[in-house]
This record gives sequence, C-alpha cells and structure tokens, in this order.
Amino acid sequence: MLRQALLLISRSERAERVISTSPLTRDVVRRYVADDIGAAIDELTRRGLLVTVDHLGEEVTDRAQAERAVVEYLSLLDLLPAGADVSVKLTALGLRLSEQLALDHAAAICRAAERRDVTVTLDAEEHDTIAGLHSVHAALRREHPDVGVVVQAYLPDSLERCEKLDGARVRLCKGAYTAPGAYTSRTDIDRSFVRCLRVLMEGTGYPMVATHDPRLVRIASTLAVLDGRDVTNFEYQMLYGVRPAEQARLAGLGSRMRVYVPYGSDWYAYLMRRLAERPRNLAFFLRSLVSRG
Repeated sequence: MLRQALLLISRSERAERVISTSPLTRDVVRRYVADDIGAAIDELTRRGLLVTVDHLGEEVTDRAQAERAVVEYLSLLDLLPAGADVSVKLTALGLRLSEQLALDHAAAICRAAERRDVTVTLDAEEHDTIAGLHSVHAALRREHPDVGVVVQAYLPDSLERCEKLDGARVRLCKGAYTAPGAYTSRTDIDRSFVRCLRVLMEGTGYPMVATHDPRLVRIASTLAVLDGRDVTNFEYQMLYGVRPAEQARLAGLGSRMRVYVPYGSDWYAYLMRRLAERPRNLAFFLRSLVSRG
C-alpha cells in the first residue's frame, strides 16, 4: 500500500509543489541527483566506476520539447568518457506523440554516441509504453546493435522479453511503476528477477544487473561463474547515492560496476519512484530531512 501511495504522489502536481519547494528537500535530493553532472562523472570515473547518465524529464507534450531533449543529450555526450552510457526515456523523445518521432530522435543520439565510443540504453517506463519501447529498440538494433534496453521484472512477460532479447545488451531491474496483472509482492518480483537473470546469463548477450539487493547480487555473481562469464561480460548497476560502499567494493573486486547518474531540474517523479521501488528508503529520506532541519 505504501508503494502504491508513493507512486500516486509521484503523479500529484500538488505534492510536487510542496515537496520540490522545500529547501530541506533540495538538500537531500543532491545526494541522489547530481547537482553538477560533469563533476559527478569525473569523481565516479576517478574511483574506477562506470557511469550511465540520465537527463531527467519525460512525457513531453510537443515536438519542440522532444527536440530540446535531443539537444541536451547531444551536449551531454561532450562530458562523457569512452565506455560511458546514456540512459534515454523515449517519452522524453516524443514516444507518446509518434513512435517514428521517438525512433528518429533516438537514432540521432545513437549515431552521435557511437562516434564517442559511448553506448545508449533505452529506459523502461509506464506499462503502456513497453510495446513502443521494444519496437523502437528492435528497429534501432538493425543499425546500432549495441543499443541496450531495460526489462522490468515486475511485469509478467519479462521472462519472455529476455528470451527474445538474446544477444542484446539488457538492463534487468525490478521496476518502479504499476501495471494491471503485474507482480506486486517482493517475493514474486524477486523470483521473476532470478528467472530472467538465469536466461540472460545463459544467453549470448550482455546482462546489466540493476539491483541493490545483496542476495540478488550474490546470485548474479554465482550464475556468472556457473555460465562461464568473466567480469568483462556482464556488469552491475546501482543508483547514484545508493550503497556507495557496495559500489566501491564490487569495483575493487574487478567487477564492472556502473552508476546510474540522474541530473536536471525535473527530479520529482524520479525521486518518488525510487522511494516507491524500495519503500524502506522512505525512512532514510525522512531521517535525512530531519537531520538537516
């Protein structure tokens, strides 16, 4: 129930006004959303961590907004080192206006990224955008085979998605949205995650294991060994500001550890979804507000 409430709050304009205008909130947000994206990238890279960067913003309502998002991503590429990744939400590129428009915009970003030895990963969003996401991804892969895509384990068809994506770069996460018929219990979502992880590790693609759950990290490590994958053939991904000590530990072991770094002023929906994805973070968030008050 708490997860559902947080997701509802993420869509509330009134709640956004209250939360986003609090100076205490802004202080805490800086822990999870990069204030200076260039400095954040430099610091993480210096510590031996890989990065994937997300310019916050989605659900654009006109072509001009979508074009501005493309310009922002093209500018972002100037800040990224070789081997970095950009995470792109297709609704920010105009998916709800036109699938072809989103495809054209995503292709432009992929072409520019390839020239800089940077990869692109298409982020998963609300359940009614998933068909468009995979349609665009399939079209992009014909000319940009390294473009990645996100699969959310909370969706019942996630296993089938992973089977169809053999050979692709796939970021597997639990998911931070709701959908009719979706798994809602932690146990069911975790089981789905492990089933998907088995398929990805056994396959010929490149798994990106996006979780902070210690048990799932251990399972991923074990499956990689059993399936003969060395540390260069898969990676872990964690969010900026979440479990930094664990990120450093995995990188210190020689694992590919990539940090998902969001930036930009449109942070509200992102932060609320992160709290909904793991409601125990809400207690930490509230303690942070109190301690800084």
